[in-house]
Amino acid sequence: MATPKIYRNYINGEWVESETGETFENLNPADTSDVVGVFQRSGKEDVDKAVAAAKCAFQKWRLTPAPRRAEIIFRAAEILLERKEDYARDMTREMGKILNETRGDVQEAVDTGYYMAGEGRRSFGQSVPSELPSKFAMSVRMPVGACGMITPWNFPMAIPSWKLFPALVCGDACVIKPAEDTPLSTFNLVSALIDAGLPKGVINIVTGFGEEAGAPLVTHDDLRAISFTGSSEVGRIVGQAAARTF
Repeated sequence: MATPKIYRNYINGEWVESETGETFENLNPADTSDVVGVFQRSGKEDVDKAVAAAKCAFQKWRLTPAPRRAEIIFRAAEILLERKEDYARDMTREMGKILNETRGDVQEAVDTGYYMAGEGRRSFGQSVPSELPSKFAMSVRMPVGACGMITPWNFPMAIPSWKLFPALVCGDACVIKPAEDTPLSTFNLVSALIDAGLPKGVINIVTGFGEEAGAPLVTHDDLRAISFTGSSEVGRIVGQAAARTF
């Protein structure tokens, strides 16, 4: 049997091992003797480094013209389309959906990328009549900053794309923690973004478990937004925890 591949966190443009020094195995649910990959069991220090990288990268990324940001997202969608079959097979192996469904999951990420690339030229503001003389009133759309994202196992590429692509096009920098059951598909999505030319620090991925990596993420003082998809029970906990930092 082949030695399982070891996957590292992606922080500030580098693939790095976790500060905890611990890992966990991602198993094929149809054959639990098949180890899909070995992933980092991240902790608070890893989250802190990822958030610091996103916060720093945001300062330059937000000043990149939106159409230029959108070009990177478009290229990522093209890469996903080229790798669709490979990524669908990876997804089937790690979470059990049949190929027809995992192909659809990858295609959803492709379509989201194409759509959000268009938003790079559609992020319009508004001008409104002013009640004061010699005054001009207008609004513009501004990025919020470094964002944290936690995604579920059941749509492991589509849902991360729904979160990442809009934030990136709008000029935000991101830290994503995928479900520990399906980290590989999110790694594949992030790899497409990296290969498309996303600058270092703009996207960061840390893997691990909710209490060890998710909790430090949702309570981090330097994050300006949290996006979570999962159970209602955990969602309530996330909402209450994140609210204390805003």
